[in-house]
Amino acid sequence: MKATKVNLANLPTPIKKARFLSKELGVNIYLKRDDLTGAEISGNKIRKLEYAFKLLMDRGYTSVITTGGIQSNHCRATAAAATMLGLKSVLLLRVNEEPKIEGNFLLDKLFGAEVRHCTPEEYKTSRNEIMANIAKEKSAKGEKCFVIPEGASFGIGSMGYFEAMEEIVNQEKELGIMFDTVVLATGSGGTYSGLYLANKYYNLQKRVVGFAVCDDSNYFKNHIHNINKEALQFLDKEVELSVDDIEINDKYVGIGYAISREEELDFIKYVASNEAVVLDPVYTVKGMYGLYNEIKAGNFNKSKNILFIHTGGLFGVFPKQDQFKF
Repeated sequence: MKATKVNLANLPTPIKKARFLSKELGVNIYLKRDDLTGAEISGNKIRKLEYAFKLLMDRGYTSVITTGGIQSNHCRATAAAATMLGLKSVLLLRVNEEPKIEGNFLLDKLFGAEVRHCTPEEYKTSRNEIMANIAKEKSAKGEKCFVIPEGASFGIGSMGYFEAMEEIVNQEKELGIMFDTVVLATGSGGTYSGLYLANKYYNLQKRVVGFAVCDDSNYFKNHIHNINKEALQFLDKEVELSVDDIEINDKYVGIGYAISREEELDFIKYVASNEAVVLDPVYTVKGMYGLYNEIKAGNFNKSKNILFIHTGGLFGVFPKQDQFKF
């Protein structure tokens, strides 16, 4: 079954050289600016959601349910996309205490999403069950609800970054550059899955490296492998899949998902003050901080042109404002 999509993102997103970091580290580092996919829908999630929304609309669904942390970029993008397309949205957000209405959570409210809360323990053990029950509740009231998993990281969602790799290949031709290495932060696996599948499908032979922002490399390798298997139904030829081909670095998870260390916040300032590019505290700072340190450690010596996928998350910086030291 060939995957199709609705057009919501501003594509193609530009590729720009990180001139300061390239000079400092002695390797060409380029940024794929997927933080510029839009304003309300900015970031990497909308690429995946374009395919998910097309599928669910074709099947007659009238509302969507999804889940994430209180500052989830995915939930914000889902709420925005649903409103754009005339659908309703329900967000199951993980909270420790009554949250401040700020950042992505403020936008969720502005977009008219119905917000439900769950505890961290409920999120860890039963978020899918809770969403299924919400869908049943809504169904009893005449709604037809589609459940989008965390990060839109499932088979159809992977097609968003399969397409992104095709976009990158076209931009390589335009720029006269071949990226031998593609690097990204990895939080739910769907972005990595799409890049991996296109890399295999077209035999591009690129090194694709994900820096985990939570969990460990074994978890992600197996999780991404399962997403890859689910996504095969949307490709028109077989792709040989292997867990061993999935490269995940879990050395820069830090003290936990969406929890910032001082050195990470300092690195956001460092990059912003030298590149005028703002990394987000949950995903891209851990990915770029990892890449920065791994290059210094000599673990990217074979890489000549590195493309870092800037997956967005700007709105997540503002709730961290009191943690920055100026």
